[in-house]
Amino acid sequence: MSKYELLPFSGLDEMTVGEISRHTKRILFKKGETLFTQGELMHYFYIVLRGKIKSYQLNLKNAKEQTIFIFREGDMFDTIVLLDGKEHDIMYEALEESEVLQMPIEFVRELISTNKEFNSKFFPYLAQQMRQMEELATDLSLYSTSERLIKLLLQNLDPNNIMKYNLIQGLSHTEIAKLIGTVRHVVERHLKALKEDGVIEVKNKKLQILDARKLLDKINLF
Repeated sequence: MSKYELLPFSGLDEMTVGEISRHTKRILFKKGETLFTQGELMHYFYIVLRGKIKSYQLNLKNAKEQTIFIFREGDMFDTIVLLDGKEHDIMYEALEESEVLQMPIEFVRELISTNKEFNSKFFPYLAQQMRQMEELATDLSLYSTSERLIKLLLQNLDPNNIMKYNLIQGLSHTEIAKLIGTVRHVVERHLKALKEDGVIEVKNKKLQILDARKLLDKINLF
């Protein structure tokens, strides 16, 4: 199942799609733009049409940053605010030019309460987000930075991994580091070692795995 098939608009009857369309507004974000003013996500819910938008936490004392999600086509946010109605202490940035659909959050809550078709798309997607959060927590706790990087490289090439497939293509080493809870020079050191070992090749920010079996042999995660 592709992530697009989880998009709430896909597969709904024409009446429902028409009703949703009347409540949506398309918004463009520029690359590098910091998104959403204080409390804005209390009033609106978003679905990504194209581009990449990251959500992250920032420690203002040491400037350490941890990426939580990178939202792409078909992704929805903020599901936490949608469900509990409380402000979410999280930041957003457009990693590239992006376009989203904006919907009043109360309208989306009404859909959840009354529309079974919408729920058949929304809740499986919500489960995917929860699984990714669980995976991030366990990875940061249980695995080394080199293991986390190798796992991300493999997931990036796995079409069955909805949240990670082709995720890091075009990302800087700094952004990759923020995904796995480390810093740029550590990622660059690990990538250099993998390149010298003939396992990967990187050209113009595009990574290619030359020997997947050898890469798998370096960790014991799968």
